[in-house]
Amino acid sequence: MEIILRYLHFISVFAIVGALVSEHLLLKSTLSRKEILRLSKIDGVYGLAVLSLLGVGMTLWLGGIGKPTEFYSSNPIFHIKLTLFVVIGLLSIYPTVFFIKQAKGDPIEMVAIPKSIFWMVRFELLILLIMPILAGLMAKGIGFSG
Repeated sequence: MEIILRYLHFISVFAIVGALVSEHLLLKSTLSRKEILRLSKIDGVYGLAVLSLLGVGMTLWLGGIGKPTEFYSSNPIFHIKLTLFVVIGLLSIYPTVFFIKQAKGDPIEMVAIPKSIFWMVRFELLILLIMPILAGLMAKGIGFSG
């Protein structure tokens, strides 16, 4: 069971990265509503992957599957990683709401994309670059005080 959960955790991370990179590559200063609808669908995949990652991560942490709960709970690196995950989630709210609202209407109508959306997606990607090193440190037991 643990290996399946770790696999789902791993796949969820890749889906999140893939969706965010796709969003970044598809963003332009103006997009048609049809293009925004495509971004909205990609953002939906991102949202599902985040929910999957959260569910599996909580199960691995609190379910006592694999490493004991204390391994994570007493590790400050884990708490930094969790905080960064929350920050990414908060940063994703505005682009998600924007895409959903702007996807409605004439598919060929052009919409100006606020620069803040570009920067939020870029900042999410930057934070994602930090998280694997934190995971590697945790896997080596660094920060664990138990």
